[in-house]
Amino acid sequence: MGDANQHNARAWDALARQQVPLAKPASDEDFRDPLRTVDPLGWLGPCIANLSVLCLAAGGGRHSALYAAAGAVVTVVDLSGEMLALDRQVAAERGLEVTTVQASMDSLPMLADGQFDLVIHPVSTCYVPEVGPVFREVARVTRPGGIYVSQHKSPVSLQADVRPEGGVYRICEPYYRTGPLPAAEPCRTREPGTQEFLHRWEELVGGICRAGFVIEDFVEPMHAKTQAEVGTFGHRSQFVAPYVRVKARRIENDKQTSILRVE
Repeated sequence: MGDANQHNARAWDALARQQVPLAKPASDEDFRDPLRTVDPLGWLGPCIANLSVLCLAAGGGRHSALYAAAGAVVTVVDLSGEMLALDRQVAAERGLEVTTVQASMDSLPMLADGQFDLVIHPVSTCYVPEVGPVFREVARVTRPGGIYVSQHKSPVSLQADVRPEGGVYRICEPYYRTGPLPAAEPCRTREPGTQEFLHRWEELVGGICRAGFVIEDFVEPMHAKTQAEVGTFGHRSQFVAPYVRVKARRIENDKQTSILRVE
């Protein structure tokens, strides 16, 4: 396990023990209509019963339980043992079957080629130095025609100040930076104690395509609040969309792709 993985495994173990919002299991309200809870855009269709689903870097007692409650056969992978313990706890309480695997999102040798119909990947690519290996592993374990739904922190959100100066948010990190980002104060867009990395759009969107997917949809979930107090998450989101959500489909293995290069 690399240095960043070791650091982030310890950090997320601590966050899980602290019961931060991202380590809080799904609520009773979430389970009333689990498929709509996890798929508000309807990307997955009316039913996912019996689909083989990988919840990648998705521990915490939420995603795995809701997909299982919607009828899927679920495997959840996470770097943090404490986050996976929450998945096992919720599954036991709700009478659900969930397989848990402790591993890094960029190395999944325990999973078979083409094993999954659907890969769900909540915001987490910011915790690895390189995203290319992540997308290649996702492509390997996704069957041809399968769907990959991922969420990512917007690069500009990781570049921008957490708090405003004079009511505006400065771009304070270079776009082409390397290495981990400086630590930031705890807030909705940064997790305390973790080591995060900025990935450019060409690495995120281009990386998904180069790994063997075609992108079918791309959205920026709305978090802006017009009447939000200055400095709050809702106010900052008026200036910077914090996250993106991507729907991609695995191309057939024998389908050839080409890249048009414009000089």
